[in-house]
Amino acid sequence: MKVHLIKEKTIREYVAKNSCSCASFEVWLSKVKLADWNIPEDIKETFPSADFLGNSSYRVIFDIAGNRFRMIGKYSFGESNIRLLCWIGTHAEYDKLCKRQEQFSVFNY
Repeated sequence: MKVHLIKEKTIREYVAKNSCSCASFEVWLSKVKLADWNIPEDIKETFPSADFLGNSSYRVIFDIAGNRFRMIGKYSFGESNIRLLCWIGTHAEYDKLCKRQEQFSVFNY
């Protein structure tokens, strides 16, 4: 199924504030727009460095710009394939999020 990206505008706004990440996020966006995912493993095929969070969270972590930035997304498969953007930030900010055990529940966007 084709991916329906929710919150592309949020990604673009983040990139505008962090211009050094522009090219890497554009690559990510172009891959998502061409993606055809039916199962979680398809996400890994498109983004080999992606990691899935446990706890039945249906969340995936994307490494952007050589792991300088991280993005948490929530996915679901059904009649339409939906990718929700939950959180975006630097790797250091992600580490702080994990120390507080918030990576499973954060939903800033």
